[in-house]
Amino acid sequence: MASNPIVNMFRVKELRSRLLFTFVILAVFRLGSVLTMPGIDANVLLSYFDELAKQNKNAFASYMDFFVGGAFSNFSIFMLGVMPYISMQIIMQLAVIIFPSLKRVAEEDGGQRKIAMWTRIGTIFVCLLQSYAVTVYASSIPGCIVLDNKVAFKLLTMLTVTTGSMVTVWLGDQITANGIGNGISVMITAGIVARWPNAVVELIQKISTGDIQLVFAIIVLFMFVGIIALVVYEETGERKIPVHYAKRVVGRRMYGGQNTYIPFKINPSNVIPLIFASSLLTFPVQLLTMLGNSQNSARWVSKLSAFLTPNGLWYNILLVVLIIFFAYFYTQVTLNPTEIAKNIRENGGSIPGVRTDKTEEYLQKILNRLILPGSLFLAVIAIIPTLIEDLFKFPQSISMLMGGTSLIIVVGVALDTMSQVEALLKMHHQDGLVSKGKIRSRSL
Repeated sequence: MASNPIVNMFRVKELRSRLLFTFVILAVFRLGSVLTMPGIDANVLLSYFDELAKQNKNAFASYMDFFVGGAFSNFSIFMLGVMPYISMQIIMQLAVIIFPSLKRVAEEDGGQRKIAMWTRIGTIFVCLLQSYAVTVYASSIPGCIVLDNKVAFKLLTMLTVTTGSMVTVWLGDQITANGIGNGISVMITAGIVARWPNAVVELIQKISTGDIQLVFAIIVLFMFVGIIALVVYEETGERKIPVHYAKRVVGRRMYGGQNTYIPFKINPSNVIPLIFASSLLTFPVQLLTMLGNSQNSARWVSKLSAFLTPNGLWYNILLVVLIIFFAYFYTQVTLNPTEIAKNIRENGGSIPGVRTDKTEEYLQKILNRLILPGSLFLAVIAIIPTLIEDLFKFPQSISMLMGGTSLIIVVGVALDTMSQVEALLKMHHQDGLVSKGKIRSRSL
């Protein structure tokens, strides 16, 4: 029992405190996900979404519930989750690259804190816009609103939803600072995992009623296991670039003369392109769908809403394009070949077989060879739920959790969390989580 890794995790005081703190924050997040906001009749809401599910017309609600663990269909105070914050992060990162003045601010001392503050301020405006769309969507549901004063309902809803989203972001920051780390990613993962029990129950019910063939369910289950294996293999794979450092004398000591390597991941940007692409599409899809349901909406809004339905062809094409774009974009931001080559030269290093002035070009070529297949792998995984839904007639609420974005996010965050737990255990002279080898973090 002494070598049990679970026991060791709770034996180390620091790790035990971080784990318990993370569990408490996640419990608060799940509690807020089932608290219906003021002015909404929860029973009417439940009946409305149940009727949509029976008619197989709840594609949008299932899509929105995907990242927030069912909080959207509950119209809870956390119904938007951290998606507005991630959308604003994407906008700010693009703005830093496009506008030189913002880039200079980001490179100044304390510039990243300013960018983070502006991101949070921008998140408030994004939340206000999306929360207004929520009021329009709620107005389209007969008997959903119990407040007679429509203006008061809109103001109360916008305040509640915006506050809930900012509290969710704050909870994620607390997990990053005092918990197990990767707070925002852990919050998204918690929302996805919370949907699994309902999906399993629904799948069993569909099989028992004959709506889904048992053979198809077994095939999808094997696909599920196979995708997990592929994701783990892809997330932990790396390309090692050898670097040789020449000997140099500083004072009376000699430094250098060692061989090392630069570990480039097979998919350098990890799961970030998927999260960015999904959250960036969530923003217009939510606005168009909610505004399109209004009786006073323009005809083109309804057409565009139908055009961008989450399980439609054009939505998946846009998702694939955005995944490839963000894979290149994020890799260039985080793994800048120019900066890496500069650091190698300044420390007297060189890559065997590559001229010093060609280091940057060589690294860029290696990255390009890694990014394209990695991004295509992410894109194929991302559209698997749509294929399962179309080929095997699975409901979207089940297919989205059986593959695609959910699996990549959950597996990726699980690997990151395990690597951090492993590092803390080793730091306190305990055995790791695995008896052989080591758990590689995605953020090498």
